[in-house]
Amino acid sequence: MNAPREKWHSRIGFVVAAAGSAVGLGNIWKFPYITGENGGAAFLLLYLAIVFTIGLSVLLAEVAVGRAGQTDALSAFKVLGHRGWTVVGAIGLTVAFLILSFYSVIAGWTIAYVIKSADGAFSGLDIGAIGNSFVDFISNPWQPVIYQAIFVVLTVFVVLKGVASGIERVSKILMPILFFILIALVARSLTLPGAEAGLRFFLAPDFSKINGAVFMAALGQAFFSLSIGMAAMLTYGSYLDRNTRIGRSAWYIVSLDTMVAVLAGLAILPAVFAFGLDPKAGPALTFITLPTVFQAMPGGAIFGPAFFVLLLIAALTSSVSLLEPLVALFRDRGFGRVPTTIAIGCVTFLLGVPSSLSQGIWADYRLFGMGFLDLLDFLTSNIMLPVSGLMLAIFVGWVMGPRAADEVTMDGEHPGILLTVWIFILRFVAPVAILAILINGLM
Repeated sequence: MNAPREKWHSRIGFVVAAAGSAVGLGNIWKFPYITGENGGAAFLLLYLAIVFTIGLSVLLAEVAVGRAGQTDALSAFKVLGHRGWTVVGAIGLTVAFLILSFYSVIAGWTIAYVIKSADGAFSGLDIGAIGNSFVDFISNPWQPVIYQAIFVVLTVFVVLKGVASGIERVSKILMPILFFILIALVARSLTLPGAEAGLRFFLAPDFSKINGAVFMAALGQAFFSLSIGMAAMLTYGSYLDRNTRIGRSAWYIVSLDTMVAVLAGLAILPAVFAFGLDPKAGPALTFITLPTVFQAMPGGAIFGPAFFVLLLIAALTSSVSLLEPLVALFRDRGFGRVPTTIAIGCVTFLLGVPSSLSQGIWADYRLFGMGFLDLLDFLTSNIMLPVSGLMLAIFVGWVMGPRAADEVTMDGEHPGILLTVWIFILRFVAPVAILAILINGLM
């Protein structure tokens, strides 16, 4: 016999937990360097426009499927449509599983860097030496795996406690801490001598920098940042009651997620410019460029560890939302939360080990010209997530149709122009945009 379906204690609990799902490494690790690579403020404006139109529409669609179905990601599409549509849920769950496996590797690096920065391991080192230190660390066969295991244990611990007592409670604690640290970092960054150049780069748009590549980067980052197509928002939506206004909640979630991304840009890019470093450093911006900034910055001994604690919090709230859909799948089939959570945690950890080793002793083993971590990242980000988002938009826009609008409106309310626009975006705009992401990712 299946256990009664768990529920959020409150709407604010759902919003905070869902925002925690969206706020992750994509906001704080990826967004600043993607912005740096794509022209700064011009990219930011495109990103904001896409997030609050296409991104918001697809996120709301995923929450609506979850709340209407009141079941796991695999069954929801069958309940609301046809057995054939369960493939959408299957793709989302597979994406969650694969991303969690290599996400935990990178999140483990953040734990190590909390310790390293607090111990003063980067003190007096230039960017070259810090870069060598990073390469030595991630190529070590044991250390990153140990930190990965610690992170997986933290994720499992939160999910073991359940929806309200675990995910909701922890999110309510961690998200305010995240904002507090982020605002403190912004304040410090903006008071550095020379920070004005970074502020202009981030906030004063040069529209000549906008081209097809910048548009595609903004579109892809919007989908990655909002956790769309990973079954996370669908599962979180399934724990909602009928009295929650999911349209308004989706707006809050997107707003909080975007606020974190913008604050991360304000915290990182002015500091990078202040020290004359390269904002186009790519993924190395977080683990090489920023430690260089912090070790040279007055107060860096405090702000360096604080930044990596911030990164760890964001990673944890997201990883919890990736594990929960997998747990919910088995919970809805009568399995207990504790053994299911532990078992899935162990399996995802084991799958993550090759991703970790691919940065070192397995670096020479390539498939399609990529290491294991890069291959999983490519498959999920460039193929599976766009396909999942595309099918989700089509399902809600064309299959659910009027029922989707009913799910968003409260009893007695008349669907307004915004709902008409929402359905139009899901039917026509989002599929074209997502197809463009898919094609661009494969080229």
